[in-house]
This record gives sequence, C-alpha cells and structure tokens, in this order.
Amino acid sequence: MDIEQTIIELAQKYADNLKLQIDIRMEEMEGDDKSHYLIYQVLGITDEEGRLIDLYQNKGRFLYKYAGSFLEEATKLCFLYSFPKSAAIKIPNTLGQRPKTFEIDCLEGNNAIEIKWRDATTDGDHITKEHTRIQVIHQAGYIPIRVMFYYPNRTQAIKIQNTLETLYKGIGGEYYSGERAWEYVKQRTGVDLKNILEKIAGNNFSG
Repeated sequence: MDIEQTIIELAQKYADNLKLQIDIRMEEMEGDDKSHYLIYQVLGITDEEGRLIDLYQNKGRFLYKYAGSFLEEATKLCFLYSFPKSAAIKIPNTLGQRPKTFEIDCLEGNNAIEIKWRDATTDGDHITKEHTRIQVIHQAGYIPIRVMFYYPNRTQAIKIQNTLETLYKGIGGEYYSGERAWEYVKQRTGVDLKNILEKIAGNNFSG
C-alpha cells in the first residue's frame, strides 16, 4: 500500500471515530441539566443560543483533539515511509524531577522532531518547560526540531512562539511553522502531505 492510500485510510478512521464520539456526547447532552441557562439569559443569551454554544463547545473539544492527533500521526507516517527506523521515543529528564521523561514525537537519525498541528498556548510557564525539554534533547546528542503546521492568531500566543523559535535556534535546533512546516516534511520525506490532505478534503465536499 502506498503512503497516500495509508493516509487516506487513517483519515477515514479518525473521521469515523470523531463522529462516533460526537454522536455519543450529543445523546448524553439531551439529558443534561439545563438550569444554567438562567445565567445565559441574564447575560442576554437565549435558550437556543445557549444550547448551540454548549453543543459546539463539546464538538470543538473533540475536534481539536482528533485534528491534532490525526495530523501528528499522518506526519509520523510520512517519516516512517521514508525512514523505516524512525519512531517515537522517551528520554529521561536529566535536568529535573518532573516530568521524569520527555517524549520525542519522531526520532529520525539525530533529528528529534516535535510535531504540533498548532500551539495557541498563552501560558508563560510553557516557555520554561519547553526550554528544559530542548536542553535535555540537546544534551542527549539530538537536534531539537519543532514542526508546527498552523500558527496561532492571538498576540500573546504569537509572542510565545517567537520566543520558542529563538530558544530552538539558540541551542542549535530548528523551528518550522506554517508553510515552512509543510515544506520541511515534503523535503525531508518526499511526501507532499499537504497535497494529500487537500485531496481528501476536496473529495469530502465534492458533492
């Protein structure tokens, strides 16, 4: 089976599982206590608006989780296709007690690749944790590489990503985001992942 067909089947599996989880949650919500709608009304939100907000908030939580997991797994498949020995591994935290280990999403040779579909965090502690993680990876003899396909929109989140990019490059690592992330995967693996995903998306909505 070629890599494109493998990713198509992976996408279908994730889509089916996402629909199942959403259907289960929607059924559960039918029996939920809706007394909190009173507060919605106080703030000018109608019962119908409140119902839809709750509905899509729950759908969104599942969607973000599945979107990130799918894109990470699809990216790993691209590397596995071109580098059969690449794999996710855990390495011990040599600079602190917590966490005990750090996970490398995809270790390809000396390249320790962290894969993110997007990172919209605004938590300043995130910088400290990530700094420790890439130092540990660097000390283990690997090159820390961050591949993030979608850049955040909010100012504070963008500032944090700018800082992380500086940290990666300062320690001899690499940082790719947006179109550069897609291009990195294509150049390293020979697989045009974005093109494959655009085909799948087009087929899903082709009538």
